[in-house]
Amino acid sequence: MTSQNSGDVPDQDATTGTIRVLVAKLGLDGHDRGAKVVARILRDAGMEVVYTGLYKSPNEVVAAAVQEDVDVIGVSLLSGSHVPLFRELGRCLREAKADHIVVVAGGVIPEQDYAALWDSGVDAIVPQEARAELIVTTIRNLIAARGRV
Repeated sequence: MTSQNSGDVPDQDATTGTIRVLVAKLGLDGHDRGAKVVARILRDAGMEVVYTGLYKSPNEVVAAAVQEDVDVIGVSLLSGSHVPLFRELGRCLREAKADHIVVVAGGVIPEQDYAALWDSGVDAIVPQEARAELIVTTIRNLIAARGRV
């Protein structure tokens, strides 16, 4: 995982009591097994998870995130179109005044693209081979860093 923060913190936030995560598949990426595994890992860790399903646009993901009042958007991408899709997701979040929502990218993302994703508003990038503990800790740390734990 690559982000600015580390360390263990509780899985509850001060506002809602439970970290709420929207797991999404953007664009034409039809491989959702990993997203479903991550959703289960997060649920098992005590988080509330909403899964959007396949083939969602960045605008649809942001609308769902706002409607569901989530703390985190987790996007799994294997299609290779991560840079333009995350740019659009960041733009949609800013337009919806929802850029307070943490964004976590996961899947097959080459290291040379990390800077472009961070510039788009991605808060952390979790590699495809990440273990369950790393995924959970990453989200908890990001929420804690935002002062919601």
